[in-house]
Amino acid sequence: MAGGPKVAILGAGSVGCFIGGAWAAAGVPVTFIGRPKLSRDVDEHGLTLTDYSGWQAHLPPGEVDYRCGPEGLEDAQLIALCVKSGDTADAAAQIAEHGTPGATVISFQNGVSNVDALEQGLGGRFEVGRGMVPYNVAYLGEGRFHKGVAGELYSERRATARRLAEAVGDGPAELRLRDDMLAVAWGKLLINLNNAVNALSGRTLLDELRSRDYRRVVAASMVEGLDLLKRADIEPATVGPISPTALPRIINSPDWLFNNVFLKKWKIDAKARSSMADDLAAGRKTEIDYLNGELVRLAERLQRTAPINSAIVELVHKAEAGAEPLAPAALRKAVLNN
Repeated sequence: MAGGPKVAILGAGSVGCFIGGAWAAAGVPVTFIGRPKLSRDVDEHGLTLTDYSGWQAHLPPGEVDYRCGPEGLEDAQLIALCVKSGDTADAAAQIAEHGTPGATVISFQNGVSNVDALEQGLGGRFEVGRGMVPYNVAYLGEGRFHKGVAGELYSERRATARRLAEAVGDGPAELRLRDDMLAVAWGKLLINLNNAVNALSGRTLLDELRSRDYRRVVAASMVEGLDLLKRADIEPATVGPISPTALPRIINSPDWLFNNVFLKKWKIDAKARSSMADDLAAGRKTEIDYLNGELVRLAERLQRTAPINSAIVELVHKAEAGAEPLAPAALRKAVLNN
């Protein structure tokens, strides 16, 4: 189908604007639904998209349909949900009221439980699927959005998602389809355990990852998560070039090896920070309860404990209340007690 399905981006912040902008640049009809401040910026400047490789695209103001109300959902055939996880229930209510029954809703959110909340809120009237965004996007002002880390979008295999994938083709807008998206979601969550450490460090991703004390905390949270998933008979998918079981060993490798070998192979822009770090900097509530907190809840269901991830959740909540960033050794001691 020429142009692909009509798409609405619900929660068009940094990630939503980049995803929808890349699809629009590929010729897909896209409506963006987000906040008034971004709407004003986009109305004035349009959308400018860039990434770590030097790719860029620009959509002039007159070519960007950015709205602040849910009426843009009415004729969408595919709704890409990019709101924060804590807003999923409210988003489902908006979709149920304004969306067209039978439309496909893909959750491009962090965490694992959003799809369950969507299905409960939509009552079987929409087709729901999982998606995954493996990179972060920074908003640079004046309608400019920068993708700072390598990676491609994934979606659960759905007919409308297939039409979209065919329409956008290869390149920065590419959408890859999979049948194992729950396993992918758990694999992505393990990688996202670094988000909290990056946020607590107050540093860029590169500066944070260069410190072994920070990496030791990340690796320990991953090992604890892997143990819980094994006990729950959940096998996380490999997201990226490194398997979930190998990733903690690589993360915890000595500085001379990690910084000179592994870190150089990872395409991380010098500007990149985690979305959780951006939330803390902006004074917003983070998604910690849907990342490390997801493992804490899994441990409770298994009648076990998750002391490392529980400690990280507590520290992030303190940071939300105004606590200062933690130096590498201070964070290591606070979480690992050594």
